[in-house]
Amino acid sequence: METHPDYGQQRFGDIAPAFAELTDRVLFNEVWNDPSLAPRDRSLATVAVLIALGRTEQLPFHLQRARDNGLRLDELVALTTHLAFYAGWPAAASAVTRLRELKDQETRA
Repeated sequence: METHPDYGQQRFGDIAPAFAELTDRVLFNEVWNDPSLAPRDRSLATVAVLIALGRTEQLPFHLQRARDNGLRLDELVALTTHLAFYAGWPAAASAVTRLRELKDQETRA
C-alpha cells in the first residue's frame, strides 16, 4: 500500500508539525520502505503489536494496509485469535470489532 507522501502532514500537521514530518519522512518513507522486511511482514508485525497493546484507534488504517500488502481477512482473523491467548481476550475482542468493520466495508465496496 502506498501511503500518500504527506499523510502525516494531513493527519497531524495542524497540531504537531514535527510529529507529522517524522511520520512522513522517517516512518512511512524510510522504515516502511526498508527492504529488510517485506511490506506483508511489516503489516503482520504492526497489526499484532497494535492488537496486543490495545491500540484499536490505529487498527483500521493498519488493517487496510495489511489487506493491501497481501494479508487475507481470514489470516487477520487467525492472527487475532492467536493473540487472544498471548495478549489477552479483551485486546483480541476489541480487534474483532475492527475486523468486522473492515469486512463490512469490503462487502459494501
